Amino acid sequence: MWLVAVSVPLIPVVIMAFSRYGGLFTALCHRALAWTHRVLLRRKVCVRSTHAYVFSNCTHGKVDSVLETFDLYGNTHPSLSISPQMFVKNGCSSTAPLFLYLWPVPAAVLDEAVMRVRPSLVLELGMHCGYSSVRLLRLLPPAGRLVTVEVDPVTAELGEEILLVAGFKHSQFQVLTSSSARAIPTLRPHVGADKGASEGFGLVLMDHDPQQYLPDLIALEREELLSPSGCTILLINRTQRHG
Repeated sequence: MWLVAVSVPLIPVVIMAFSRYGGLFTALCHRALAWTHRVLLRRKVCVRSTHAYVFSNCTHGKVDSVLETFDLYGNTHPSLSISPQMFVKNGCSSTAPLFLYLWPVPAAVLDEAVMRVRPSLVLELGMHCGYSSVRLLRLLPPAGRLVTVEVDPVTAELGEEILLVAGFKHSQFQVLTSSSARAIPTLRPHVGADKGASEGFGLVLMDHDPQQYLPDLIALEREELLSPSGCTILLINRTQRHG
């Protein structure tokens, strides 16, 4: 009762404040909600729900069915998967590492890059729901391998299960549960024990923390993990939205 008595005199003040600053208050609320949505989107909720949908609705052992189910889910739910559309912002000469700045979208261009480069060894930083991992693996040669690094243990476990559901074998891929900064110095055994005989990664997909893109690229070069004959670097920028 006393709370009501104290609150009633404040009503005019609240009304006046809202009438004067209502627009600002509404904008702040929208920003707060948008931030909360982005945070939740990147957490396990999205990964778990995507995994459950794909696992339950795809035909196990069929790569195309897994990708189609991912796309069906992405049409009606927020998802961290790369979508079927794509565009490239920039590029550089193929005589040096090629940088393609990709916005959330790459399916067709990701496929095109893999088919053009024909790498036998691929590094993926940021596994998310496993969609891009499946796309990459299905285009690698029989002896090709994918090494994917994912910092979140639950995401790594669910993503690995999706790869197995798609029909891939452990001999074709390895999922490392670690931050990219910690994983990169340990990748030597995956590209050859001897730096002089190292095959190196022919393609690197960076879809993790954008602030780590440059430090990780420098670390990859320092550790001589990139293919001496050339390497394609694909960068996903999830801070931009188009359409």
